[in-house]
Amino acid sequence: MLGLCVNVDHIATIRQSRRGVEPDPVQAALLAELAGASGITVHLREDRRHIQDRDVELLRRLVKTKLNLEMAVTEEMLQIALTLKPEMATLVPERREELTTEGGLDVHGHVDEVSQAIGRLREGGIAVSLFIDPEHHQVAAAARAGADFVELHTGSYAEAKGRKAQEAELTRLIQSVSAGRELGLRINAGHGLDYRNVGSIAAIPEVEELSIGHSIIARAVLVGLERAIREMLEAMGTDRAR
Repeated sequence: MLGLCVNVDHIATIRQSRRGVEPDPVQAALLAELAGASGITVHLREDRRHIQDRDVELLRRLVKTKLNLEMAVTEEMLQIALTLKPEMATLVPERREELTTEGGLDVHGHVDEVSQAIGRLREGGIAVSLFIDPEHHQVAAAARAGADFVELHTGSYAEAKGRKAQEAELTRLIQSVSAGRELGLRINAGHGLDYRNVGSIAAIPEVEELSIGHSIIARAVLVGLERAIREMLEAMGTDRAR
């Protein structure tokens, strides 16, 4: 069954706006699991703009499904991951000035560096995913680097204006999914997905899990987190057969 990994970064964003203690992303993660999430995603950024080290430490102890740690390819983050040992580490690009992750990791241009990081993480018993754009050369590079998974960046699909543009982006994603599977990669997807556009991505049979944060948290402000997650699972059609 298609899984939903809920990103709780924006719960921490609200908390950090007052530098207080609530809302608590750890509590949000536990509620997400109760509502049917297959995993919890957090991005521990270099500038600690939302998720803090203590959040990740608590999540590691309390999450019962799967903890996916999004992280830059830096020595600091590698050491943190190898200490905490989340079930999965997703390597992502990171720029301090960006509001959110703006694109996929350039694995093709940094194969050696990424491969070394993957090797260290896998030796530590951590599955590794690479967040990449749906481009054949990046998919091929991810396989060469030794990744277990790729998470295909769905931002261009989500932002496409008009049916033709969205269909073109969907085709590009489907082609990348096929290429990845042929190379032995497992496939996840995420970024910019919401209740209106998630269905077409969720319908791609080879996609194992979607990572969604902003749209769920935005909906949760109005209807509560558990309902927001259940509505997303319904929009994904999680009863589809594999």
